[in-house]
Amino acid sequence: MSSLPRNTRPYDSVLDTIGWTPLIRLSRITRGMATPVYAKAEFFNPGGSVKDRIGLPIIERAERAGELRPGGTIVEGTSGNTGIGLAMAAALKGYRCIFTMPDKMSQEKVRLLKAFGAEVIITPTAVPPDHPDSYVMMAARIAKETPNAILANQFYNPANPEAHYETTGPELWEQTEGKITHFVAAAGTGGTISGAGKYLKEKNPKVKVISGDPVGSILAEFWRSKGERKADGVPYKIEGVGQDKIPGTIDMSVIDDYRTVTDRESFAMARRLTREEGLFVGGSSGLIAHVAMQVAREVNDPNACVVTFLCDTGERYLSKFYNDEWMRENQLLDSDRMPIGQLLQGKSDGTPRVVSVAPAASVRQALGLMSLHDVSQLPVMDGESCVGSVSESVLSAKALENGKLLDAPVSEVMEPPFPIIDGAQTVESVVKLLSKSNPALLVRANGALGGIVTRSDVLAYMMAR
Repeated sequence: MSSLPRNTRPYDSVLDTIGWTPLIRLSRITRGMATPVYAKAEFFNPGGSVKDRIGLPIIERAERAGELRPGGTIVEGTSGNTGIGLAMAAALKGYRCIFTMPDKMSQEKVRLLKAFGAEVIITPTAVPPDHPDSYVMMAARIAKETPNAILANQFYNPANPEAHYETTGPELWEQTEGKITHFVAAAGTGGTISGAGKYLKEKNPKVKVISGDPVGSILAEFWRSKGERKADGVPYKIEGVGQDKIPGTIDMSVIDDYRTVTDRESFAMARRLTREEGLFVGGSSGLIAHVAMQVAREVNDPNACVVTFLCDTGERYLSKFYNDEWMRENQLLDSDRMPIGQLLQGKSDGTPRVVSVAPAASVRQALGLMSLHDVSQLPVMDGESCVGSVSESVLSAKALENGKLLDAPVSEVMEPPFPIIDGAQTVESVVKLLSKSNPALLVRANGALGGIVTRSDVLAYMMAR
């Protein structure tokens, strides 16, 4: 791969740093695959996303047409990133910005737009695309009612795909030395995949362009039916890609394949990219990378070159899918990755954290404790140490055979102690430790015993999830 020098001299403005983002080989999540996969890291743009590429071209097109004059206002319906690209360019040119955003978008994006001086209006997500309160329709109305204002109109503005035809496509071609065989992206407006895809196919008609689409978006079905069917969209969590309408900036003829990906798959892959590749990215990057992995496995050719797209930075989603609590609330986090300490916190049946018995206590007392607290086993504790365990079934059976045993100390009949685990261990690791002969585990947190987890607790948790 060729290496282009960057930052060898000062720039006139931050806008001059947009583009020529690095192409990085994915080496860990692709382990074992024959096909090399590279990722275009668009979060290296100054505004943190691929949408930086279209902000200035949209503004300059309006200026050339005489539609945007000094002191004017730029209005747009955005999922956040286009707004940031526009706001950054508008800050240098002295324009005011008003943006409408669906309420499913992250608070980080809202705060970023406001940091650039933009006015942000939040609209409901769960409305039809032609509803007056949809973010696109509201933006159009505001632009019409505001003097000296333009609608950036990224969904229909030809400056959008043109920017990617002129920059993104040529960069990919040069960075891969013309060896790219598969370009994997996703469509929100469709500008990136249409513009870059068109350029790459002009350079080599054999290049395959593959798009990912969230479950709930209408774009994949529209492409598969060759435009004959346009299903109703349903809400999904991922931001920035997919649609409930067909944008004018997407060229379906450029796309060779369309694949559908769930929110869960997208977010899981984004988290993997961060933790395994050190690439801190958003959910749309996870969706696209998930498709790229599928393509790479199917191609299975070391001479192929699959390029995927990392659309934006994960910093915009710290309150969402990088937040385990948000993931659990939305049932998007696999239960077996949950820390066992978190499971303990969810137990609220009034039972003490650890119900135990001393070695000198009688079998009668142990059975009484189990009956009182409705538990089927107890750890035998000598101070902070677990020296053994007793179970209701074993003690009852032995006491029925020999009634005198009820007054014997549990130390004479106790079984091996329960293992002690750290509260940070996951449910997955706990499942491996629990068995018929080992029905419970003691959980230690901050140096002290924090509770007991039984086979029944883990099974109940798994069923609830």
